[in-house]
Amino acid sequence: MAAATVAWLAAAFLLFVAQVACEYGMVRVVSETGGPKGKDYCILYNPQWAHLPHDLGKASLLQLRDWAASMLCSPSDLPAKGFSNQIPLVTRGNCTFYEKVRLAQGSGARGLLIVSKETLVPPGGNKTQYEEIGIPVALLSHKDMLDIFKSFGRAVRAALYAPNEPLLDYNMVIIFIMAVGTVALGGYWAGSRDVRKRYMKHKRDDGPEKQEDEAVDVTPVMTCIFVVMCCSMLVLLYYFYDHLVYVIIGIFCLASSTGLYSCLSPLVQRLPFGKCRVRDNNLPYFHKRPQVCMLLLALFCVAVSVVWGIFRNEDQWAWILQDALGIAFCLYMLKTIRLPTFKACTLLLLVLFIYDVFFVFITPFLTKSGNSIMVEVATGPTDSATHEKLPMVLKVPRLNASPLALCDRPFSLLGFGDILVPGLLVAYCHRFDIQVQSSRIYFVACTIAYGIGLLVTFMALALMQRGQPALLYLVPCTLTTSGALALWRRELGMFWTGSGFAKDLPQPWAPASAEGPQPPKESKAVLPQQPPGEAQVKPSLPTEQPPELAAPKDVAAAPGPRPYSQLTWLPHAPWTTNIPIL
Repeated sequence: MAAATVAWLAAAFLLFVAQVACEYGMVRVVSETGGPKGKDYCILYNPQWAHLPHDLGKASLLQLRDWAASMLCSPSDLPAKGFSNQIPLVTRGNCTFYEKVRLAQGSGARGLLIVSKETLVPPGGNKTQYEEIGIPVALLSHKDMLDIFKSFGRAVRAALYAPNEPLLDYNMVIIFIMAVGTVALGGYWAGSRDVRKRYMKHKRDDGPEKQEDEAVDVTPVMTCIFVVMCCSMLVLLYYFYDHLVYVIIGIFCLASSTGLYSCLSPLVQRLPFGKCRVRDNNLPYFHKRPQVCMLLLALFCVAVSVVWGIFRNEDQWAWILQDALGIAFCLYMLKTIRLPTFKACTLLLLVLFIYDVFFVFITPFLTKSGNSIMVEVATGPTDSATHEKLPMVLKVPRLNASPLALCDRPFSLLGFGDILVPGLLVAYCHRFDIQVQSSRIYFVACTIAYGIGLLVTFMALALMQRGQPALLYLVPCTLTTSGALALWRRELGMFWTGSGFAKDLPQPWAPASAEGPQPPKESKAVLPQQPPGEAQVKPSLPTEQPPELAAPKDVAAAPGPRPYSQLTWLPHAPWTTNIPIL
């Protein structure tokens, strides 16, 4: 057993040291005839052959010679006058990288670009070969070669260089603002809306736009089913990406248009025009006679989603629409899905924490390619025939010019799950804040903890230079902060069980109808008896109670157990009239 373990470790070590070093670089191409401005193209090179300068000003601008019709595997493939002070373009195949670069160096070349129609791989060799070769060798995609000659003609010059990667791109600031803003706004909106529905009676009319969607309480069974579905879908996408990606795109278009409608409808309802309704009819949905302004809003939301679906691969501007639709989708989900207790929050966040870590850090040891399933699916497989990307992310283009932005990942990504999962906890904290009248201390603390966790994620990304499971840092920050705050305030028991969120709470001061409170009748109407010890409670009531709310003098406080907690004895606090509509 010990011998087998040692052999396995030795094989793993040999596999590690045998890996070929590779880095992304750039080739700057300019026309010799003074045509269009120069352009950078991606190259993949091995620094063990020769290092490239980090500064373009220190790179030699040499003639790029098109020799792609040849494989350059034998001396007969060389031109009669050689490649003196040139960078030849040759085709990949038929011989090793070492044979190609040895022939090129012997004929006077100052560098070698190998054109590949397949996925770029690092040009490898051995230590002896590395010591013999003194010119850089890199791979260039066949598509880029065609674009070079199409844009600049055949008379071109090229310079090979590899600028340093910045630790963090400026687009991280944009992602941070969008993520924290969505969590804060969604958590505040969801919490306020939920509490208002519990403690106020809504005015309703015949229009469907006045009726808000009911929130869905997440149960432990639903959590388990959700995680199993996420795992199954992720594995299916890994193996059948080209077929399922269009299903995900269609679902996103439908869900995001619904979310955009839900976010904009409160604003549109406040407009002073478009209040007329559709005439009586028997058509589906239209028989409810919706307002014209709401119909126009629905058409607008569908149009935005369709425009994104058609132009989703336009890297210049389509990401703006995707982010707008994604934020609307997240806000809609935070408003619709509700975690009723901190216990449910802890269960959901911990299970998804394990899920995220497993599919990012563990799956590379289980796949043949050695790639993370999560990162592979989120960024799109390199061998995908469709070259489509999943839309369930916030994406912002890199603002710094770097080989990584040009070659591998031109966008920085943040998955919707990294917003929704902590956002559900933030919404719960806001509801609990209003319940205990704590000036939103839980909500603010959890939101700040989310921002700190996101900053830690960015730092880990900069240090490790690889995709990070954001929940690895977000879950400990938000859960620990919320639990520690509840423990410090001596409210951990109530915070854990959500005991203040019973669905049917007695409302001694609640109006009997939408028109307002009705005065009690002298002989038949008796208000609820005040529990003993209630004199210790100091609700924020006006000094002089209206006569219709004052308890009759002949009603005595009956002894017995309290029918409900003091914390549920809530007056109509100011927050009930200050509900956000965004």
